[in-house]
Amino acid sequence: MPPVQTDVLGSVSAKHLRVFGCLVRTKSKLYLILDFINGGHLFYHLYRQGIFSEDQARVYTAEIVSAVSHLHKNGIVHRDLKPENILMDADGHVMLTDFGLAKEIDESSRSNSLCGTTEYMAPEILLSKGHNKNADLWSIGILLYEMLSGQPPYTHPNRKKLQEKIINEKLKLPPRLSSEAHSLLKGLLQKDPLKRLGSGPKGAEEIKSHKWFRTINWKKLEARELQPKFKPDVSGKDCTANFDRCWTAMPLDDSPAPTPTSGEHFHGYTYVAPNPWLSSE
Repeated sequence: MPPVQTDVLGSVSAKHLRVFGCLVRTKSKLYLILDFINGGHLFYHLYRQGIFSEDQARVYTAEIVSAVSHLHKNGIVHRDLKPENILMDADGHVMLTDFGLAKEIDESSRSNSLCGTTEYMAPEILLSKGHNKNADLWSIGILLYEMLSGQPPYTHPNRKKLQEKIINEKLKLPPRLSSEAHSLLKGLLQKDPLKRLGSGPKGAEEIKSHKWFRTINWKKLEARELQPKFKPDVSGKDCTANFDRCWTAMPLDDSPAPTPTSGEHFHGYTYVAPNPWLSSE
């Protein structure tokens, strides 16, 4: 696991970010202990429902914006936003997870890595022009488009042709959506990262103040006081019914251990969350 993932999970705290309890280190391995979020992946529920209404998608998108904004304020870019990396808890709130591709990037720097999932990758990543937090804003736009239409705006079975569509093809918006939704999608899916909604000096506040979010009370949302209308069917804290059986039926095989060493390559991986249930007493 990249050190940045443990840095993100250990140092950044927000109600819409998946947190973890502790790291357990043996002579040859590291074990990352995560909170179990039992409502399933956003992808699972979107697949079952087909599309979300604008009201339903609005709350999810607002919570994602809140989480991503918190990361950006801490100098972290996620770089792999997609429905499979968003979990839903038993109350219907969504949480951002999987920081394996996250990177610390300051305001003046750029990353040139080609990373992420193609359907959600910003044009500047595909063009190797260097990217920053604005790439996450593009991915939020793709997520919103998919929630409202059932699929990303750019699709193709051939990866190279898909990349060409993302870079060159004009955005086509579903006509049934509201004018406010059209406006937000156009703002987030600007191919020029410097013209993208949220890329300005006010950052995510530009997105939060968009008219599509006018019914959102951001203070209540960030305190998890805004209740989503949809709640997943969860029978208990250990319920796995909202996860596909192809995952839950997999054997819990441990990974092969490398040749034991002095453990120097694990330097800096100690972390214990301030959770009462993790107390050793």
